[in-house]
Amino acid sequence: MPDNKMRLQKFLSEAGVASRRKSEELIAQGLVRVNNRTAKIGDSVDPKKDTVTVSGKRVNKAKNLYYILLNKPRGYVTTTDDDLGRKCVTELVSDIKARIYPVGRLDRVSEGALLLTNDGNFANAMMHPSHHVPKTYRVTVRSEIMKSQAEKLASGIELDGRMTAPAEVNIIDKAEGRSVVEIVLYEGRNRQIRRMCEAIGLEVSRLKRTAIGNVRLGTLPVGKYRELTEKEVHSLLVLSGAVKDKTE
Repeated sequence: MPDNKMRLQKFLSEAGVASRRKSEELIAQGLVRVNNRTAKIGDSVDPKKDTVTVSGKRVNKAKNLYYILLNKPRGYVTTTDDDLGRKCVTELVSDIKARIYPVGRLDRVSEGALLLTNDGNFANAMMHPSHHVPKTYRVTVRSEIMKSQAEKLASGIELDGRMTAPAEVNIIDKAEGRSVVEIVLYEGRNRQIRRMCEAIGLEVSRLKRTAIGNVRLGTLPVGKYRELTEKEVHSLLVLSGAVKDKTE
């Protein structure tokens, strides 16, 4: 007979509970039970036979997969819930009849394009450190940016003892006391753009992510969302290296 077992964190991810990394945290916190026994890291489950619960709620494997682009407003955190009572991005997609979760991070004081899904494989492809899906940001700083500063942002800046990956930097507007710069990153470290700017004496006053790969925010209103097209999902998976381009 075929072995239908899979790693518990993979099952939770594919069921739309959380990403694999977050699922591992839930397991480590003792919030996951399999057949009424507290689960541990490394456990496997048979989705057809085993009963899995998270915080007492039964988990069923997701049937309908969602791929959502949200125009995140400032003031929201990119988590499914928050111990400090702050507003969560999932509140803005609460009408979707599935448990979806954010793909990656966008700081509370930042805004713009954010992906949410209940497809664990898609989320892992987007967030895996070895994958480099480009993300485009419109950054406003509180001073007139110099050419040498823009070049440093593009070539790389040392953060936490290692250099950032080369980035694309274009000055969109420059005036006394204010500059607007477009930055395309090919990696995703915590608060990366703000820290890069701070390292060269630039203070960020506004940060907006305008695109993830080929998926652009466009005219999507703040606080609203739309579903990605099949073509957009495929293009992101191609950029991540998870699938090959159909045209090849």
